[in-house]
Amino acid sequence: MKSIELYNCLERDFILKGLKDDWARHMGELDDYISVNFKERSMGLVCDFANEINKVYAAVFPTEKIMQKIIDDGARDAMLFLHHPSIWDIRRAPKTFYQMDRGLLEKFRENRISIYNLHTPLDNFSEYSTSKTLADALDIEIEKTFVEYYGGLCGVIGKTKCKNMKELNDKFSEIVGHDTRLYLYGDNNIKNGRVAVVAGGGNSADIVSEMIENKVNVLITGISANNEYSAEVHELEQKNCINVLGGTHYSTEKFACQKMCDYFEKLGLASTFIEGEPVYEDM
Repeated sequence: MKSIELYNCLERDFILKGLKDDWARHMGELDDYISVNFKERSMGLVCDFANEINKVYAAVFPTEKIMQKIIDDGARDAMLFLHHPSIWDIRRAPKTFYQMDRGLLEKFRENRISIYNLHTPLDNFSEYSTSKTLADALDIEIEKTFVEYYGGLCGVIGKTKCKNMKELNDKFSEIVGHDTRLYLYGDNNIKNGRVAVVAGGGNSADIVSEMIENKVNVLITGISANNEYSAEVHELEQKNCINVLGGTHYSTEKFACQKMCDYFEKLGLASTFIEGEPVYEDM
């Protein structure tokens, strides 16, 4: 498939008018690899290295292990699809994102492997979005979208069949494949089964305030650590009896990237999701 045809499909289906992002201003050290278009709007084609694309790899973050695996796979004329163009590690706070390895980017260029990013467009509600795919994995029946984020809507409110927080926490752990973290600030029983799902970094005061307006007292998210940066929102949650479940940034957003493989397969492209590693300190 001609690379421009694939980029046009992604543009048409995901990069909707009004969506914004700001990655490029943090990626100056990679300036000589990044496309002009990405420098202008921080979404879409990050690195324009291929004219033909015969296979797509999907990942949440472009870690060295992920990029090296693609090179070791012998990939040529391929594309790496990412939810984030930088790598998250809360242990590096206050600079929690760091950039792709330049040596590996050079190998990508030599092997004609482009890099494409949808962050805000993949968080924005759709069949493939981060919060919807997480809700689907948890068998949550979605009622409505909520939470404005860079011009889109990134969260969902819905109903779970789980009756209490222990049951929901156990299911969450089973789905993401590791232990998750429960902050039981409210009732152990789930009122009317209603929960909010905001994958990734959803533990914020704005989101909790919207939950209170919608009379929802359970938040399922990725980053839930109670530290100096989040102490205020945890106080708000305790005050309003909001229970919080955290499952790490990576593990709550991987379902969207896995779902994107279906998208690429429908276009006739072989597609593989590459597993990353959760940072448990997120919780």
